[in-house]
Amino acid sequence: MLALITGAVDDRSARGIAAAVSRLVTAGQLPAGTRLPTVRDVARELGVSPTTVSEAWRSLTRAGAIQTRGRSGTFVAVPVLPRQRWRYSQLGDPVAAVSQDLSTGVPDHDLLPDLTDALKRIGDGRLTTSYLDAPVLPGLETVLRERWPFPPERMTVVDGALDAHDRVIGEVVRFGDHVVVENPAFPPLLDLLQTVGATVVGVPMDAYGMRPDRLHGVLADYPAVAVFLQPRAHNPTGVSMTGTRAAELASVLRGFPDLLVVEDDHAGDIATAPPVSLGAFLPSRTVHVASFSKSHGPDLRLAAVGGPARVIAAVADRRLLGPGWSSRLLQGVLLDLLTDPVAVAGINKARSLYASRRASLLTALHDRGVTATAADGINLWMAVDDQQIAMVALAAHGIAVSPGAPFCVTPLDSDHVRVTAGLVASDVEGLADVLASAALLETRGSGPRTRPHPRGWR
Repeated sequence: MLALITGAVDDRSARGIAAAVSRLVTAGQLPAGTRLPTVRDVARELGVSPTTVSEAWRSLTRAGAIQTRGRSGTFVAVPVLPRQRWRYSQLGDPVAAVSQDLSTGVPDHDLLPDLTDALKRIGDGRLTTSYLDAPVLPGLETVLRERWPFPPERMTVVDGALDAHDRVIGEVVRFGDHVVVENPAFPPLLDLLQTVGATVVGVPMDAYGMRPDRLHGVLADYPAVAVFLQPRAHNPTGVSMTGTRAAELASVLRGFPDLLVVEDDHAGDIATAPPVSLGAFLPSRTVHVASFSKSHGPDLRLAAVGGPARVIAAVADRRLLGPGWSSRLLQGVLLDLLTDPVAVAGINKARSLYASRRASLLTALHDRGVTATAADGINLWMAVDDQQIAMVALAAHGIAVSPGAPFCVTPLDSDHVRVTAGLVASDVEGLADVLASAALLETRGSGPRTRPHPRGWR
């Protein structure tokens, strides 16, 4: 047993030792109930300190992979993750009384399409005659394939973008695996990766998305299994990739043929940037998620997932043991909304209004010396001198925003908050005054002054 464990370790750090043991457990070479060698024995064979092995054991224990039974020793266990406070739960403060909640990251209800006519048009709702029907309505799949940024081998529909991420992660990521994400990244994605014990590595961004040079450096240092991207309307920065940047990233990834790309097109039809995907260059290795929550309604609970059959088939098959399929009644509503000229015109209008709101607030903040980005989508990423002080100051004015820290894999060069600019339909100048006062410590009580542009997330 000792030789099996030490022979599997190629990285003698605590993280590397934990990952090696996890792989043995996943492969069945260390079955549940197996008694592990002592910390001192493993440390002696590997030539590392007992502290290093103890740290690895603690990581595995926290993930539920092993358990200590006092003097009886340490044993392989069925993974059971402990409860913890997720990053997602830190984005808002449900206790605080606010008059303007800009922390939510949700679309404006008044800009969502009216479902009344769509519900009438789909008839009596008898869209399913068997539990064995295809998970996607044929008509909806046809429309989705026409809209897809590359030809997917297979497609299915799940209950929203986060459900898609959860299911894809469950199929391709194991404890100790390295996973690459943008920095900053969407907090729920980081939470999902944490639940499976993945080691998350963040790659800096610029105005065009994830930086190819930094991605190459990270992949050269870490044997990652997947990279997660938001190709447009990045949450929280609003950045959208260009076709050129997608090609540059794909060029880097060609040197790492075992790595899967997972894309989250969460803004969908309210994004102003055109659809872009690494799947245009790496179709056999790209899973693309297209959500309709922000554009057509969160309560539709629908996202399409398309890409290589080996991944999508595994996701669809696993769902048969749970929900089986996403409501075909709701799929019928979505199909109607995607093809009805009135609904399409309404979505186009919403996209223009969101763009106008972002631009107005962004311009007003820049005029006051505040550094912020809001190129696409519904969010604005604002640099602040001190996150906590800014949030307290805004709360005193009845305004809630999201703290930037939960979005960050590693700290950025300055503090940030996320503002849901898509909900700001009036009094932009007044709001900008309050946001600027909260963002810039040196302006309080003396009027706004321009400060140097921080590097921020760039």
